[in-house]
Amino acid sequence: MFESIGRSFALVKTSWGILMEDKKLLAFPVLSGVITLLVILSFVLPVVFIGTFLNTTGVQFYGILFLFYVVSYFVVIFFNTALISCVNARLQGKEMSVSEGLSNAAEHVTAILAWALISATIGLVLHLLEERSGLVGEIVLSIIGGVWSLVTFFVVPVLILEDKGVVDSVKESFALIRKTWGESIIGAGSIMIIFIAIGIVGFLGVIGASFIGGIAFALAIVLFLILLVVLGVVASAMQGIFMTALYTYAKTGMVPAAFHPDLIQNAFVPKQAGPGTI
Repeated sequence: MFESIGRSFALVKTSWGILMEDKKLLAFPVLSGVITLLVILSFVLPVVFIGTFLNTTGVQFYGILFLFYVVSYFVVIFFNTALISCVNARLQGKEMSVSEGLSNAAEHVTAILAWALISATIGLVLHLLEERSGLVGEIVLSIIGGVWSLVTFFVVPVLILEDKGVVDSVKESFALIRKTWGESIIGAGSIMIIFIAIGIVGFLGVIGASFIGGIAFALAIVLFLILLVVLGVVASAMQGIFMTALYTYAKTGMVPAAFHPDLIQNAFVPKQAGPGTI
């Protein structure tokens, strides 16, 4: 356990170092966040101001919800693809500009749209099933969603770096997971845990300021919201860096020079033998 925690901090430090050397990588999660916000507003504002969707039937409503899922997934996947393109170039000692990363993503727009459609379908189906399930059902569906996320962990890198179709990318992602590490991700999750911890500290600051009240409380809320945005942007960029490094090692067996071998080789908990393991 303590070794995993130590690797987590070392992983964050290494990813952070790469990010600080190539700050343009932050542009992709920023653009993704801004456009996603615009997408949300484009769906919400018609309801708020003119009630466009209020009289829709169940089928129409879920059709609109599916469209929202597709557009949202497409935006996120598109900019993740551009980010991974630049990170991959960086890990190979090359330079790729933001515009080149976006151009590379645009060249794969058909595959990205196909993956967005599949992701939206899975997401909507799980959402609908959760609405109709009890507590046990929700837990089971959460596990299913987690397994799906694990199996498809490498889909975007395979999609963009190997020019494979969606079906082949899913198969390849599953093969890389089975061949290389096993069941549980430590590395990617450790980044999120550290950033969540930072967010919790910030929230505690808001709680503390609430006892003071007035301007101090209002300022604390504003600063906390800014902190959440910054953490989301930085965490997304660092996740992209680590995912690309993991993919490189899984595919070639070679650890990118920027990472210590132990960080990548122990990024996943080795699978335990026995029934039910992948």
